[in-house]
Amino acid sequence: MGDLKTVVCRLILTMVLSGLIGVERETHGRAAGLRTHILVGVGSTLILLTSIYMAETIIGGASVDPGRVAAGVITGIGFIGAGTIIRFRASVKGLTTAASLWATAGVGLAVGCGFYTGAFAATFLILFSLVFLGRFEKRIIKKIRCRSLEVKTSASAEQLHRIRAILSDYNVRIKDLEIDKLEEPEMIKLIVDVELSGGREDEQIINDLMKIEGVRKAGWLKKEREVKENV
Repeated sequence: MGDLKTVVCRLILTMVLSGLIGVERETHGRAAGLRTHILVGVGSTLILLTSIYMAETIIGGASVDPGRVAAGVITGIGFIGAGTIIRFRASVKGLTTAASLWATAGVGLAVGCGFYTGAFAATFLILFSLVFLGRFEKRIIKKIRCRSLEVKTSASAEQLHRIRAILSDYNVRIKDLEIDKLEEPEMIKLIVDVELSGGREDEQIINDLMKIEGVRKAGWLKKEREVKENV
């Protein structure tokens, strides 16, 4: 395993395969893109090559199990993947990128131990899942969108009932509800986490909510502390 040509070829092959996965993530503007995937893949290959080298060269010393080293790599990648996952209220983003990092580490380990067939097959399947199945999800499968709605309204049970009735008319599923009191007397702010399973009726929902007597403001939260408002 100490052969220079073998080591360099495996590291370069990992760089190419990992780079292909990273390019796909990069085109989608993900934080973990080309360079991150290459570093994860090459690092995994190097660690496994090092463990194999140690197992072959150490005589009379402590035994080195490459399988345990590989397991440690996968565990460590979990911490990197967790850093790519973002949760804001009802939405969770970054799971696909975290999974691609974990899979890229597997590709690197496969190349490191010389399991080229598995590495090539896995890279093909990973790219197929990211590119083609992603398009399939968007075009064929009915996509459920999660958004957060902010409504400033007068505080009454009737108002809440009418707001809920409008959301129900558009087949909107309420996942979470937060109610805050405002400085204005008899006024509250609602933050509603919802699932939208229909078409692009976001603005129609806002327009209908604004027609309710007592509703001062309604809008979709685009990101934390930023609201697209209709006053």
